[in-house]
Amino acid sequence: MAAVQEFRYRSPHRVGGWRTGTHEGTGPGAGLAFATHLRLFDWPDPRRLDLRASMASLRSEWLVRVNRQQAAMTVRLLVDVSASMRFGTPSKLEVVADFARALGQSAFRVGDAVGMAAFDRTERPELRIAAWRHRGMGEMLASLLLQSRGGAGGIEGLREAAMLLQGRGGIVFLASDFQWPLEGLHAVLDLLAPAHVVPLVVWDAAELEPPAADGLATVRDAESGRTRTLWLRPALRTRWREAFRERRMALDRLFGLRGVRPFHLRGAFDAQALTNHLCEVQA
Repeated sequence: MAAVQEFRYRSPHRVGGWRTGTHEGTGPGAGLAFATHLRLFDWPDPRRLDLRASMASLRSEWLVRVNRQQAAMTVRLLVDVSASMRFGTPSKLEVVADFARALGQSAFRVGDAVGMAAFDRTERPELRIAAWRHRGMGEMLASLLLQSRGGAGGIEGLREAAMLLQGRGGIVFLASDFQWPLEGLHAVLDLLAPAHVVPLVVWDAAELEPPAADGLATVRDAESGRTRTLWLRPALRTRWREAFRERRMALDRLFGLRGVRPFHLRGAFDAQALTNHLCEVQA
């Protein structure tokens, strides 16, 4: 069995909470980030006495340095399990399952809790996992995803799943092929605030590039099950490519208004590429 990949992530905002972790926190503690000076009387820790600041004090008071504690947070996977996510070899859902394994391993390494919510046309309660810290979380999430069965997808299911996370902080990885109307996605992103949303756009190379040869081709809608027979010709192949190019531009514009940039998963999960993407976005 291949080793599980790991990737690096960090919160772009300060994290509240009492549990020690690797993200910049809001509370005082034994971290390295300086917060303020307090009187020794108010913060009786002579180990952190700051002689230079005490000498410069206008009131001639003994002052101690108070730093911010690094904290742990909660990371959640919000994933589309609709029928279109089973397209491809490996399927798009298998690619997301690989990401889930990496997420569980990466979060456990830094002490973060991991949870999951899933949707197709509705929120899927049997795939709802409360956030907790465990070495096997990634494998459990991947197993549930691969065993799931989905129908048609849509914004309504995403909205229902997002309402479960409403008002919670941390990071939300939103994984979907977004092959449904995007109207209403702004409102869903409002529900997910104040969490930092990382969109994962999962596409397969076979749906991006039409067959090269002219001729009859039968295509099937993965979610509705309807089939159509098309005569492939240069003009149709151009329209095919243009449709995906326009969809990508629409997603980039929509998420760009929120100050985030989608990460595209195509054919396989690459942990190093995701690490680079997150570092570039948050730099």
